[in-house]
Amino acid sequence: MPGRRERRDSPFGGRFEQTIDDAVVHGDADMESALHEGPVRVLVNGWVEVPGGRYLSPHAVHHIDVRVPE
Repeated sequence: MPGRRERRDSPFGGRFEQTIDDAVVHGDADMESALHEGPVRVLVNGWVEVPGGRYLSPHAVHHIDVRVPE
């Protein structure tokens, strides 16, 4: 995420984290419940970080769609 410091205190050094610039985080398989739209960072433990320092539990997230620029 923009402006985010690299987490050097992690034993993995951020190698297993994934940052997605434009995504839709869904809470259900039918894609009726969008929990977040925009940049996210998926952590190695399954939690999803969204802007503002908020986190979405792996139990709340069904899947993440990556938006591809046209």
